[in-house]
Amino acid sequence: MKVMAQMAMVMNLDKCIGCHTCSVTCKQAWTNRAGTEYVWFNNVETRPGQGYPRTYEDQERWRGGWIRDRKGRLRLRDGGRLHKLSRIFSNPKLPSIDDYYEPWTYDYENLTSAPLGEHMPVAPPRSLISGKPMKVSWSANWDDDLGGSTEIVPDDPILKKVGERVKLELEQTFMFYLPRICEHCLNPSCVSSCPSGAMYKRVEDGIVLVDQDQCRGWRMCVSGCPYKKVYFNHKTGKAEKCTFCYPRIEVGLPTVCSETCVGRLRYLGLVLYDVDRVLEAASIEDETELYEAQRSLILDPNDPEVIAGARAEGISDEWIEAAQRSPVYTLIHTYQVALPLHPEYRTMPMVWYIPPLSPVVDAVSRDGHDGEDLGNLFGALDALRIPMQYLAELFTAGDVAPVEAVLRRLAAMRSYMRDINLGRETQPHIPESVGMSEEQIYGMYRLLAIAKYEERYVIPSAYAAEGHRLEESVTDCALSFEGGPGMYESGPFGEASGGPVPVAVETFHALKQRQTSEGMAANARHPSRVNLLNWDGKGVPAGMFPGAHHTGEPGGDR
Repeated sequence: MKVMAQMAMVMNLDKCIGCHTCSVTCKQAWTNRAGTEYVWFNNVETRPGQGYPRTYEDQERWRGGWIRDRKGRLRLRDGGRLHKLSRIFSNPKLPSIDDYYEPWTYDYENLTSAPLGEHMPVAPPRSLISGKPMKVSWSANWDDDLGGSTEIVPDDPILKKVGERVKLELEQTFMFYLPRICEHCLNPSCVSSCPSGAMYKRVEDGIVLVDQDQCRGWRMCVSGCPYKKVYFNHKTGKAEKCTFCYPRIEVGLPTVCSETCVGRLRYLGLVLYDVDRVLEAASIEDETELYEAQRSLILDPNDPEVIAGARAEGISDEWIEAAQRSPVYTLIHTYQVALPLHPEYRTMPMVWYIPPLSPVVDAVSRDGHDGEDLGNLFGALDALRIPMQYLAELFTAGDVAPVEAVLRRLAAMRSYMRDINLGRETQPHIPESVGMSEEQIYGMYRLLAIAKYEERYVIPSAYAAEGHRLEESVTDCALSFEGGPGMYESGPFGEASGGPVPVAVETFHALKQRQTSEGMAANARHPSRVNLLNWDGKGVPAGMFPGAHHTGEPGGDR
């Protein structure tokens, strides 16, 4: 057993209201620049719907992820090295701009400068690519704009798997929202698809990044990712993707999408897993067993053997303690209500989802019944037309049993908590019916419904301790490229002295220790440049006064 750490996320779909705040704040933080107009590291899809880019889940068309060959070995669905080499200069398995959308702005000058006339002037859309007038026909959240209309729903790849009966009854069912980011998989096919080695998975926390210096723009990673969460910047000629907001994570802050989520549906935490078993779990023959295989990879952080294994691999006690408090581990293992997205792609995704239950309650209440009575809820789950199978195709490779077990736990939690909220005696048989204790079901309610900030986001404290060093190691930064977010050139007098530089919140936290400590940040262990124009006099770096035997104070002993 080789223990490694992985930052992971769980999203509670019951609480997503489809406001797209996460998408907008992510856009402002990461892809609000030339060449990334169509890029959404975070997007919110309406289900049923085609998704973004359109029909990305149709792997017969896009050929992303892994497949298991006849000998039981994993192979990239998009082909091996020779196949990639044969089309390295022309890759046909890529979504076009029509599958994403042609980004646009509005001709506001037409509004402000139009002459006085009979009709009110408008601001027609203009392409951000060509600058010409265009007709808006698709976008990152077009499924939401159309509200599940018959124009787009029939092309939903998941709906096609479920069958014709569901299509005919679709208008009688419900829709839900599915926020998506990069899955930061344990077995990422994008990393294996990259010919130049620019895609890599960080050893310390499992975050998947793109080295902009190494990237050669072959775009095989775009083809290889089954979730289509790697994008191509047509200005820089490089691939870009969700970074899990690692500059924020490194200083103890949650991702931007988590921080700004209106519904508070995201949970961040560290999990420990056995890296030696990843290939074995991903190679299981029966796709419906992949969910349990992936769940078994995640180790119990309270197990003495796991703790010893983690320490042997250099994982600090702070990280182990963070894994023990992780809401992600609790939701996946303790309460068993979180499911991975498309485990059949065999990438072992590490963004998990709690399937929605609210529409079930609403459907029962609409008929005049008690929507939170346990018997009514369990009966409604059995009678649902689309959600159970549809959700199973999303989260458990078509196996309905795990999805049903999750929904029954969520339904039992609602029924149990209703008695508490109404001041009545609790009914112990309710949690027992789903294999849980009263303490567990109340703990699950606390975590899912009213968890505080520090309970939803458990980020290793060791990150914050090293934040100032990580912030100043710009040579190793995966974002240090022309036009990259948050990258600024140094002036003639050292670090950021060339002009006013906006201070990001993660930069403030990273440099907080340097600004508040008694000593100097620059030393033999953590070397840094010194700006004499704003030197605070805390400590003297070696060589500032040649020939002097300094004591750490200006002047020193001579």
